[in-house]
Amino acid sequence: MCGRFVLLTDLSVVIESFDIQEVAGEYRTGRNISPGQLVSVVVQDGKNRLVSFRWGLIPSWAKDPSIGGRMFNARAETVSEKPSFRSAFKRRRCLIIADGFYEWQKFEKGKKPFRLSLRSGKPFGFAGLYDSWVSQDNQQINTCTIITTDSNELIMPIHDRMPVILSRDGQRLWINLDNHDRGELLGLLKPYPAEEMKMEEVTGRLR
Repeated sequence: MCGRFVLLTDLSVVIESFDIQEVAGEYRTGRNISPGQLVSVVVQDGKNRLVSFRWGLIPSWAKDPSIGGRMFNARAETVSEKPSFRSAFKRRRCLIIADGFYEWQKFEKGKKPFRLSLRSGKPFGFAGLYDSWVSQDNQQINTCTIITTDSNELIMPIHDRMPVILSRDGQRLWINLDNHDRGELLGLLKPYPAEEMKMEEVTGRLR
């Protein structure tokens, strides 16, 4: 599961890191980004574009947009088959930009948050899917979801799931919509190497 993440990296760094050719939406940052908020996303439609989508996928066929409140994550194991995600898996793959995310360890007296990030300190891309939903009054809402997989050795002691973080090569393969190799795409949805990540206990309240 991934229900909170952080993005504080300067836009100029993101543009360079993700080879952005067009900034087509407001760059969205935050220390405690949650489902329902607008997030910064990379899509490819001939060029890499930076856009902002609402976090929580609303399938184009949905009758009620409230479904998005439950669909902020998609499981790697079923993402290519589940009706809510399979069309987006084929045609609408994206990167959701972050430089850290949070998981909580449960104790008898409560929960303790930890921040996970790359040892390099660089921003990274979660494997994501997106869709567009149109309301009865013809308002279009663009939404996205983060794909999760089994946790790596670093995260496993506190949580059994983690968001899929893609390598640089994996990012290119994932958002290339000419890539229809289901096996190759599913092969990207694996735990990120534990040795390339770090985990820090969060002191104080998340803001």
